[in-house]
Formats: sequence, C-alpha cells, structure tokens
Amino acid sequence: MIKLSKMHKRLLALGAAMPIGSAMAQSVPASAPQLETVTVTAQRRTENIREVPVSVSSLNNEKLDVLLSGGQDIRLLAGKVPSLNVESSTGRVFPRFYIRGYGNSDFSIFASQPVSLIYDDVVQENPILKGFPLFDTKNVEVLRGPQGTLFGRNTPAGVVKFESEKPNLKKVEGYYNLSWATYNTANVEGAVNVPLSKEWALRVSALRQHRDNFVDNTTTGKQDALEGYNEHAERVQLLYAPNAAFNALFNVHQRTTTGSSRVFRANIIKFGSNDLVDGYDNGKVANNGLNYQNLRTNGASMRLSWDLDAVKLFSITGYESVGKYESRGDIDGGSVQPGVPFQVESAATMPDLKQLSQEFRVESKNAGPLNWQSGLYYFHEDGKGGSDGFDSTKGNIQTSHLLSQQVNTAWAAFGSVNYAVSDAFSLRGGLRYTYDKKRFATVEAVNVVQIAPQSVGESKSKVNWDVSAVYKLNKDVNVYARVATGFRAPSIAAANDKVAITVADAETITSYEAGIKADLFNRRARASFSVYDFDIKNQQLTVVGGQSNVTKLINAAKTKGRGAEMDLEGFVTSQLKMSIGGSYNFTEIRDPSLSLPACRTCTPLNPVVNGQMLLNGNALPNAPKWIANATARYSIPLENGELFLFTDWSYRTKVNFFLYESKEFTGKPLTEGGVRIGYIWQDGKYELAAYGRNITNKQVVTGAIDFNNRTGFVNEPRLWGVQFKGGF
Repeated sequence: MIKLSKMHKRLLALGAAMPIGSAMAQSVPASAPQLETVTVTAQRRTENIREVPVSVSSLNNEKLDVLLSGGQDIRLLAGKVPSLNVESSTGRVFPRFYIRGYGNSDFSIFASQPVSLIYDDVVQENPILKGFPLFDTKNVEVLRGPQGTLFGRNTPAGVVKFESEKPNLKKVEGYYNLSWATYNTANVEGAVNVPLSKEWALRVSALRQHRDNFVDNTTTGKQDALEGYNEHAERVQLLYAPNAAFNALFNVHQRTTTGSSRVFRANIIKFGSNDLVDGYDNGKVANNGLNYQNLRTNGASMRLSWDLDAVKLFSITGYESVGKYESRGDIDGGSVQPGVPFQVESAATMPDLKQLSQEFRVESKNAGPLNWQSGLYYFHEDGKGGSDGFDSTKGNIQTSHLLSQQVNTAWAAFGSVNYAVSDAFSLRGGLRYTYDKKRFATVEAVNVVQIAPQSVGESKSKVNWDVSAVYKLNKDVNVYARVATGFRAPSIAAANDKVAITVADAETITSYEAGIKADLFNRRARASFSVYDFDIKNQQLTVVGGQSNVTKLINAAKTKGRGAEMDLEGFVTSQLKMSIGGSYNFTEIRDPSLSLPACRTCTPLNPVVNGQMLLNGNALPNAPKWIANATARYSIPLENGELFLFTDWSYRTKVNFFLYESKEFTGKPLTEGGVRIGYIWQDGKYELAAYGRNITNKQVVTGAIDFNNRTGFVNEPRLWGVQFKGGF
C-alpha cells in the first residue's frame, strides 16, 4: 500500500504540471505568436497530432539541429521525449531503443528489438541498420505502445520514425551547416534541392563528422589513442511528379564509419557502491587489447503513390545492406593486473547482410463517416554474423572464430477502419495477421567446440488487433482511449563453447491507454497527457555475463508495466518559448522461477539461492522510472536580425544495467544540459551560434561488464563549440 500511494502521488505531481499552461496564459499578451500546427503520420495519414488516438511525440528540425550540433549519434535522442531511452555497449553503430522501459539489452549480431525503427517509411530491422545518422531530417516521431495494424513490422513496444526532407519542384534551394567543438569535433552537413524539369526534382544531402582521439592508453604509452571517430553519409533522392495523381520518390543512401569502438574501463566502479573510483580520469585507460570499428552500409527505396478517384494506392520497396562490419574491443577493460583475473578481447563481425521489404497499401477517400486502410507487407533478411576471440597477452593474435547465418522471412496482412459516429466522436479498429519464420545455423567454427545442435528453425503466426476512440470536448481539446495488442516472433542466439543455440519463444503484449490532447489559449500552447498499463506474456530477455562472457536468451512468464506521459509547449511571452516533458515508467518482472548466475565481483541486491540470483520483482534493464526534459528559447529582436538564447535539459533516474539488481551495476541518475547563444539575420538565412553540450560535465557509468571485474563505460564528455548555418 505504501508503494502504491507513493506512485499515485508521483503520477498526480506529473499530471499537475499541466496547469502550467494556465500560468503561462496569464502573462501572454494578445499579440503573442501562435505555435505551428504539428502534423504526424502516426496512422499513415498526415494528421494534426491532437487528432491521433495514440501517445506520440514529435521533434522538429529546429530542436534536432540544436541536439545534433555537437556531432553526436542517434543516442542523443535518449530522454529528449517522454518514455524514450537509447543506449549502446558498442558505441555509435549498434543503438538499443526502449519505449516505456520496454526494450532489449541483447548486443548479439542478430538481436531482435521490440522497438521498431522506420527511416523514410522503410523498416530498419537489424540493430546495426538502426544507427544510420540523422541529417537533413524533417522530423522524428515517437509512437508509444504496440503498432502493427498500419505499419510494416509488428512491433510490441512502439515505433521511432524518421522522415527526411524531400525534393520539391518549386525552386533551387538548400543549406549548409558547419560546426567545430572540443576535441576537434567537426560536424559538416548540407543539402541542395534542384528542380530538373516541371516533373523531376533532385535532392542531395551529405554529412561529415569527425572527432580526434582524446583518451591516452597508459599500457601502450600512446597518447590520444582512443574515442575518436570519422563518419560520412550521403543520401540522393529523386522525385517524379508528372501530375497530381501520381508521384514516385527514389532514395539511395550510404554510410561509412571508422574509429574507436566502445572504450571499456576496468575497475572504475567502487566495490559496494555505484560511484566512480577515487582518482578516476576520463582521459586515461589501461587497455592491452586492440580497439577499432569499421562499418559500411548502403540502401535504396522506391515510394510510389497513386491518387485515384475513390482510393489512394501506395507501394514502398526497400533494400538495405551491411557490406562490412567489425567492432573490436578490450572487453575486460584492462591489462593483466590483480583486478582483471582473465583476459577477454573480442570482435563482433558481420561480413554480409541483405534486407528486402515490400509494402502495398490502399487508403479510402470517402466523404462520408466511414474510411479504411488495408495492406500487405513482406520482409526478407539474409545475414551472416559472428564473433572472433583474441589473446591480449600474446600480441592480440586471433584464437577463435564463430560465424552464423540467419534467414528471416515474414509477411503480414493488415487493415483498419475509421468511423465518425458524430462530429465529436470517432472510432477506429485495426486487425493484423503476421507469419514469421527464421532459420539459424552455424556456418563456421574455428577453435570453438560448439554444443549441439548447430542449426535450428522457428516459425510463428499471430493475429493482433487494436481499438481506439476519440471524443472532442470542444474544438481545441480531444480525449482518447486505446486498447492494443502486439507480438514479437521467436528470437535465436548463437551458440558458443558453454551454451548451445538458445531460442526465446514469441512474446505478446496487451496495452491499455487513455489521454487528453489540447491546443490552449488560441494555440499559444499545446499540451498532452496520457496514462497506460500493459502486460507482456513470455517476454524475451537476454542473460549477459555473470560468470563468463556468455549471452543466452530466456523468457519471463510475465512483465507488468504502467505509467504516464506529459508534453507541454508554449509561449510564456512573445519572446520566450518553453517546453516541458516527463514520464513515469514502472516495469516489473513477475516470474518466481526465473534466475541467473550471481555476478563475480558485485554486491547482489536480489535473493541468492544456490548461487543463482532470483529476478522476480526486478525492473527491466535500462528502464528509468522517471524521465524529464525541458527547453527554453528567448529571443531579442534587433534592427537587422535576432539574438537568441536556447537551453535544453534531460534527466533520467537510476537504471539496472542487467536483469539482476546490485549496488555496483545500478546506473546513477543522469542529468545533461545544453546551451546555445546565437544571432540570426537576413530573415533566417544565416545563423552564427556558440554552444555547449553536457555543460555540467556530468560523468556517470552508463553500462558495464560484470563477469570478472567492475568494468564500465561512461557518457559523452562536455563540448564547447561554434556553428554557422546558411541557406540559399
């Protein structure tokens, strides 16, 4: 009862933030500017965000530009909207997404994630593909809760959806964006739009990112040895629009990344606490293993649409590939010393991956109360990936090699119906059938005595549904409710010399959600608030480390989640614009029989029975209970331009790094802030700004290795920089 009471008090406190808009209105003069209408494609149609019966947040290009100014990768989205966390134990190339605490901490090559990432309408299934950088981006949408009756893959946790700026037939235009910061961090991007004729238009976008190495390796004596990177990505889009009834958009893109992999640091966590050890120096590490990363991906898509008399037809064809991937690191985090009882140096590799997807969709255009959508989706992936082992004490020679192949084929039929019962009340229902098949096999094993079997096949089909309702209290305020189910097909993990190939059975989720969305004070402010409750049956979980460097999959009988989200944005005055967001996300594993081996050098907080830690009652890994974010922009109009000051802040509470709870491997709360001061002139054509990221230089452990020492890795360092943007 005490815990329940505390939770309710916190939910009430989160909800109480909504009346902030009332205080804002009291100081807003009649001449104050209005917020632009935010449109999203959460239901495949372009709609006002207020009309969509699902919890969704949107980041526009202005906020994204601020966040991306320091050259960070996609992990910068963590905490920038309610209920979203992003982390990685492999650096820039292998992000893991969590929505409402629901995600997957698996770092294996073929890891399956319950959060789907969609880039320009194409699903990016493999985690390596999900790290494609953000540039020339129109907006980012975060759709919470199960999705699948409208989008390609069946995704039980939610969708993160990126949309690039598209070509247009109007005029030659574009932009360039240059920034430089601490550690010689450079971020250069630009785009140009060129109408080729009355029917054809071309848009070319490019990105270059660089950071010098700034961490010394005391084992080798090399200064500035680690933590640098080089990234470049390009995208070419071609639009063909011969008339109002048909258009075709072609997209070709590629990415190349080199530099350091994640830098692991041995024994940086104090025993019996989660503090950094005394004398911790972020600029030094003692590694005797090699560390580097190489990635090359490319892809293409074709999006066709026909606007006919009664319906709209859509075809989305996507192809993605990984041509090369290798990420090598000193996993134990140090050289031979008493605190590192055994050496582990390994590399994850993916020499080849090909993904093909095809979606057909038809959408009605009825003038009456009834409208519908339906479609077919096909997905095929064929990839090879594995791991190599090395001996750090003998010149980093290779000692083992394991390569597996996974072939995944899935197809689905889906549809939804919208019915306007009245001008104020509408209903929507969706249905989806999914069939998913995987074939997994070991194709190469050198110095690895693999436990049988060497191959396995799994298939599963499922029918999912969702029902939602929207009621308009007035022209500016909507309330909604939604019930939805989701499904994730079985996942397969590679074998090694200690664990056979493991299979996690399919998981399902049932989610209940209700909320309110409003435009306030003649659109000077916008607010949304939602509450939710979900049950996951047979959740797929990943056992990482413990006693050895081993990964395997398990299922939990049940996982419970509940919480709330709030977004508020508006003009406090005509010159001051603010936004506040927050979420409460409670997750709990409910399986009295679930356990895993106790870690070697930690202080367990779970009951330990016969060397096994019991997991019942634990929160999910990397699932902070509270997330908060805020931004403020103050502008000072000048005769020839505008001077502005912008600041953004994000906060999350503590997280468990693993399925179990321990003092050492509980990540501390993390607060990060940014500041920007700049000058805009010639009607927004040019901007010069100075900025800082992580300005408090907060350093905490954000992930760990637990099997033989208290190895960890930390968040990004503080940056100070300058930026210049120009448009034409």
